[in-house]
Amino acid sequence: MKLRPILYWFSTVLIAGFMTMSAVMSLTHNPQAVEGTKKLGYPPYFMDILGTAYLLGALALLAPGFARLKEWAYAGFTFAFIGAFWTHLAMGEKPQSISPLVALALLVASYRLRPDSRRWGADKAPKAGA
Repeated sequence: MKLRPILYWFSTVLIAGFMTMSAVMSLTHNPQAVEGTKKLGYPPYFMDILGTAYLLGALALLAPGFARLKEWAYAGFTFAFIGAFWTHLAMGEKPQSISPLVALALLVASYRLRPDSRRWGADKAPKAGA
């Protein structure tokens, strides 16, 4: 088996799992998640919005097909991780700002390593020699 698909699935499943865990903690209003959300200055209902988006994004990354939807999931997670990074920095939480950057690196790896079957527009690209 080639290394590229292994690395793709490893990074993708890791991101999807991480985001699913975050979604469950947000949607169930886990006490630690509620405290962290308040500490960062966000209202509690923000957890429902993010939790729903995280769960839908994780499903989009793992589901077969839906290449355009995957592009939106990658973009949404990118914005979420950059936003989390800056929020932690703005609140003076420098050590916590590293986690979103690690997640962003995994997301970039997943995005760059994905096979053509999981890319939007790959079937419409001109063939070599055509």
